[in-house]
Amino acid sequence: MHIVTLEEHIVFPEFVREIAGAGQLSAISRMEEQLADITDARLASMNANGIDIQVLSVVGKGAELLPPGKDQAFAARYNDAVASRIAPYPDRFKAFAHLPMASPQAAAEELERTHAEHGFCGALINGLTNDRFLDHPSFAPLLERAEQLQLPLYLHPGLPPEAVAKAYYSDLPGSAGMVLSSFGWGWHAETALHVLRLVFSGTLDRYPGLKIIIGHMGEMIPMMMARTEIAGKSIGLQRPVSQTLREQVHITTSGIFTLPPLMAALATFGIDNVLFSVDYPFSTNEAGKSFLENIPLPAEQLARIAGGNAAQLLGLTTAR
Repeated sequence: MHIVTLEEHIVFPEFVREIAGAGQLSAISRMEEQLADITDARLASMNANGIDIQVLSVVGKGAELLPPGKDQAFAARYNDAVASRIAPYPDRFKAFAHLPMASPQAAAEELERTHAEHGFCGALINGLTNDRFLDHPSFAPLLERAEQLQLPLYLHPGLPPEAVAKAYYSDLPGSAGMVLSSFGWGWHAETALHVLRLVFSGTLDRYPGLKIIIGHMGEMIPMMMARTEIAGKSIGLQRPVSQTLREQVHITTSGIFTLPPLMAALATFGIDNVLFSVDYPFSTNEAGKSFLENIPLPAEQLARIAGGNAAQLLGLTTAR
């Protein structure tokens, strides 16, 4: 059984230091050594846990914090650095591009360049860009190019806008507000909203070939799918919400290693849309592998979740 994980993160400190006020989470600072490593502890952990391929992605803010022109150059240098470090291990590492999201045309060009020059298999987008979701018309060049190239966009959580953080997560003791605004709840609710905005705005109807990936067992969307289906009917969407989600959205198991969310995901999105991931190094390969080994499904279905679905979606060769 080949295993592919595709929400697996890196951060290169030399690039972070170029950006003033990046607003990185303290967890990223604490795990700087693990995030920067690719071929030492990371590769050893992959080998120990039978993980064939990691698809790497830069986590946290980056190029979008820089002015036009500088942002594209920064993203290109970052992507080239990733490509050079994984080049000796073409069968073990792939990558999602880091994009200058504040300049959507430049982001589209960088998506295409990294695919053509380095074989990158999509892009990962960290939360909102200047408080804008991807349904904003300014992002049309990127969405159109991703659809044309048949490259998925992975929507990853980011820190909430300042106004949202103040309204929803202030006046709580200690670090409770930060925890609740991020991995405790807010990240997942915001990413779910991001996807649903793409559906309810008609954006995914305008780009029916566009593929979106989200993590954390679907960011709570599976348990709410029936409710959103009713809401979609009330405003006369072109397709039922569930149909749009199944046709254009894939979900990963990243960081969620219990059976009830997986069963909800399988029942709503279907097995072809569920992909295994770990969220390394924020979650451990050991925890992910233990969960995978104990999923009560037939071997053929388990193999699809473990790596078969990812290989098909990203055009990967999973054999070492």
